This record gives sequence, structure tokens and C-alpha cells, in this order.
Amino acid sequence: MKTIWQRAGKGVLALAAAAAATTAMAVNDLPGGPARNQIDLHPAATKIGAEVQGLHSFMLIVCLVIFIAVFGVMFYSILKHRKSVGHKSANFHESVAVEIAWTIVPFVIVVVMGLAATKTVVAMKDTSNADVTIKATGYQWKWGYDYLKGEGEGIGFLATLDVAQRQMSDAGKPAGDDYLLKVDNPLVVPVDRKIRIITTANDVIHAWMVPAFAVKQDAIPGFVRDTWFRADKTGDFYGQCAELCGKEHAYMPIHVKVVSQADYTKWVEGKKKELAAKADDPTKVWKLEEIVARGEKVYSANCAVCHKPDGKGAGPIKALDGSALVTDADKAKAIDVLLNGRLNGAMPAWKALSDTELAAVISYAKNSWSNKTGQIVQPADIVAARK
Repeated sequence: MKTIWQRAGKGVLALAAAAAATTAMAVNDLPGGPARNQIDLHPAATKIGAEVQGLHSFMLIVCLVIFIAVFGVMFYSILKHRKSVGHKSANFHESVAVEIAWTIVPFVIVVVMGLAATKTVVAMKDTSNADVTIKATGYQWKWGYDYLKGEGEGIGFLATLDVAQRQMSDAGKPAGDDYLLKVDNPLVVPVDRKIRIITTANDVIHAWMVPAFAVKQDAIPGFVRDTWFRADKTGDFYGQCAELCGKEHAYMPIHVKVVSQADYTKWVEGKKKELAAKADDPTKVWKLEEIVARGEKVYSANCAVCHKPDGKGAGPIKALDGSALVTDADKAKAIDVLLNGRLNGAMPAWKALSDTELAAVISYAKNSWSNKTGQIVQPADIVAARK
């Protein structure tokens, strides 16, 4: 008996500990993102989003009315005309009136629902006359953004899950209202401007989805699809890849920052200066300590999420520290891996990085942790390998 009570006590303590842990992990609503105990669609930040919410509520009411009417009549008939109270089953064949009624009524309902949805669905597909056109390219597992037309044309960058977020996930200690939604480079757009998003992918099918904008568009390798939105208020809005795209699918968030026109102009000017500063001369010959320092920044922004800051890797992700391929005197092997990827995308291709960035990160890996090779890769080596 004592053993039973001891086990019961331990069970209570375990439940209390679990409850305490749940309380400690409690988060708040995230404006522009998910909310606690959310059962409805995200609050709309676009006119289309508001229309979609209205359609959703309308369809829900129609279905509820049909449900109540059909089952109400059915249960009323079962209870009111049951055999136990003396009713006898009727013996009749088809009724023209009933046949017409149950053909016309559903037809009218479907037509009404279709008419209500058509205007919004057609508007969702009208991507003409956009103020800004942006290409969103899905990679395993990050998004690449290229501003093709409008203010900001020529800007391009990658948006990757914040390293600290991945570390929290690996440690099993989620924290913050934006857990697994924070990125290093959010997509920035101006408020009250029509933004056309062209989607494609580099490896497998992804999907660009931001619920607050009522936008979800597949990104398919070899195909170009498009969608659009016009945010009617400033703020941060979040989404995620909505197509199962591999083991890192959960770590591929979308963060859209909507700002005023004036702030957007300032951002464009600053971003172009930043990109111009990064546009290194591929013919420049770097010193080892300089290119390693540059490579450390590239590694932290792009590689540390999977291979870890200490280069030890995790699970199926191979370690770079002590790697025979990394330390091999033939630098072409490491260059080929970064340019073309490996294992059907498990190690993605990094062609989107500049020649200098690729040379820097390879040099960093070859000369960090226990990999004290003294080897250096120059941007010119990357240029030659791309040909």
C-alpha cells in the first residue's frame, strides 16, 4: 500500500512539474502572427484578407443552417413518426415536386456561394499594375528575395531563420512570442502599395504563405507563379513555408515588415549602400586573416544554423570540424559542395552567395576549430568553378 501511495505522490509531482513547465513556456499573442488559443483566421491586414474572412464566415453560416435544417427535419421525423407511438410507414414512390425541390434548392445554394466568392477569387489572381515586384525563391531551407521592378529594383538577399531561434529549438527551450518566426533579413515593403510576389523554387516545392495577407502561393522548381497583396497598415507580419519540403521545413519562416513610404525609401537607400559595399571585386587577392574574418560572418549568417557555431554538426548533419573533405588540400572539392549541394538538397547549393562570400566561408572552415590547414580560397577560384 505504501508503494502505491509513493507512486501516486510521484505522479502528482510529475503532473505539477509539467504544469509548471507549461506555465513557464506560456507566450502572448504575436501581432501579425499566431495568437494563443486561436480558432479563427488571422486578423486581416489587407482588403482581400478581410473579404476572405467575410466569405469564410458566410460559408460557415450557410453550412450551419443546412446542417441544422437537414438534421432537424431528420430527427423530428424520427421522433415524431416513430413506430412506438403508433405511426405506420408510408408506401409511396417518387414525387415530382420533391425531386424538383431537392435539385433546385442545392443548385441555388451553390450558385449563391459561387457568386459570393467569384469577385474575391478573381481579384486575388489580378497581379497587374503592381507598384513593386519581388521574386521569392524557396531554398532548402530559406527564402531568397529579389526586387525586380519598382522602388528597390536590384536589391536581393536571403532570409534565414535567426541562429538563436534554432539553438533554442535544439536545446528544447523555446522562448519568445516569435519563436521559430524570427529571421535575419525580413522582407520590407511599403504600406498601401500593390506588391506582386513571383514565386519559384531552387530544389523542391515550397509555399509562400502569410495568413494576415490571405496569401498562399506554391513555389515550384522550373515554374513561375505569382500572387499579390496590398497591406493597409504598418507592422510585422509572419508566415511559414506551407508545403512539406524536407527535414528543416519547420525552420523556414517568412517575416514581412510593412513600413511607411518614407521609411521604405530610407530602407532602399540603406540596403543599396549595404549591397554595394558587399559587391567585392572578385579579382581581389585576400590575406588569410582578412578572408577568415569575413568568412566567420558569412558562416554565422548562413551555416551555423545547421552545422552549429562550433562546427560539430548535429544528427545527420556532418561536422565540419575535422572533416576530411574540408581539410583536403584539393579546395575544388569544398567549392563543388557549396556550389552544387549534396544528397538531393540535404546540403543545399549556395550559388546565391557572392564569389567573395563563398571563398571566405570555405577559407573560414578550413582554418577554424581544429582545422588549422593554412589553406586559402580566393574569389577567383569560385569564379573559375562557376564556369
